[in-house]
Amino acid sequence: MDLASIKPGLMTTRAEMKELFGGGTQGGIIPSDTTPNILIYVDHDSGKKYGYEDGWLEEEDDRGPVFEYTGQGTHGEQTFLGLNGSRNAAVLYHADAGRSLRVFKAAGRVPGSKSAAKRQRYIGEFELDAQQPYTVREANDEAGERRRIIVFRLRPKGEYERLPEDVITRAETTNAHQVSADVAVSRMPEPRTSEPKRKHASESRRAAQPSLIAEHRQSKLREKYLEELKKKQHDVFAYQITIADTTTILKTDLYDATAHELYSVRGDSSREEVRTAIGQLKDYVRHIERHNPKLVVLLPERPHDDLLDLLHTEHIDVVFQDGSGYTRCAAK
Repeated sequence: MDLASIKPGLMTTRAEMKELFGGGTQGGIIPSDTTPNILIYVDHDSGKKYGYEDGWLEEEDDRGPVFEYTGQGTHGEQTFLGLNGSRNAAVLYHADAGRSLRVFKAAGRVPGSKSAAKRQRYIGEFELDAQQPYTVREANDEAGERRRIIVFRLRPKGEYERLPEDVITRAETTNAHQVSADVAVSRMPEPRTSEPKRKHASESRRAAQPSLIAEHRQSKLREKYLEELKKKQHDVFAYQITIADTTTILKTDLYDATAHELYSVRGDSSREEVRTAIGQLKDYVRHIERHNPKLVVLLPERPHDDLLDLLHTEHIDVVFQDGSGYTRCAAK
């Protein structure tokens, strides 16, 4: 078997893929140390035991379909550090290393085999979504303990197979569940600004790097402001929202229950980010259990006067970093 024979829909095994691409045969994320590839293995039966379901989102956008894949780590918080976290970090920075993400899905036992080995169906080659590489959610582990998980958003690169059984199950009802607002648990490493280590990494692959830098800045801002609210002994959490008859899962940034304020946190104060924040807040607020919270956008610096006017026209307050503190511009 050679690379040219690896087409979406191919039935193979982990052992055969190890022979071709290198790496190992254990785990869901297997970076190769001999070829520029990371092998990703999806197993619905195993995933459900740990509180998640990987697969295609039913909904598409103008950039095509999204395949969601949950990071490595079956117990406790998933991270980008440590033994399991290093494999999650390998996916996060696959473009920087010039690596391809190749996704396989378990498809029953190997015929005639006495072992527990499963067949693997090749889905295709992927790359991280350039605008939102991953999201952090909450799910129960096998013991029923609540924990945070990293969910990567993969975009197909070239040919792919999308079967009905590979689509994530639709939610039966619309629900908004309270989840932790703590963002430090995923412990995202500092963004890498060096050139890719391998040659021939395409611009589309490296396109995720700016969004990772923005995500890092946004996470730091959210984390620091959360600390400020906790110092004031405010009760702060987030909402994880499922939408009936869809595979969409939304997650708010911060909800200050003490002040009854819903926040959207953005990584910079540009027009694009401000408009995104407005859309998020207007979307999320419909599902918050306590109705009519005050809407607030948290930014790293003061936005342009025209953007302040836009936010105030929508009756949205603005909080921005001002030196070592924060300044609020309240809508009248």
